Amino acid sequence: MRNLLLFVLVLIGIWWVRRALNRPNDGSDTAGRGRGAGRGNSPERMVGCDHCGIHVPESEGVRDGDRFFCCEEHRRLGVQRRES
Repeated sequence: MRNLLLFVLVLIGIWWVRRALNRPNDGSDTAGRGRGAGRGNSPERMVGCDHCGIHVPESEGVRDGDRFFCCEEHRRLGVQRRES
């Protein structure tokens, strides 16, 4: 029984040390925030494709001057006229 208690205490100690090492060292208090908060990640801007209209993250799309397209194929096809 004593060995089992010692084993559980060692596991708790390892968990506590790993948790302490994985904390961000920026000095900000992240207690009470949602998961992923306080990591410095900002939401990425979503932009609509000028060919099909689908919205994709700006980093995943293709620019052609002031036009934005969701993929290279739509950039090659150009702007599609949409009927309202």
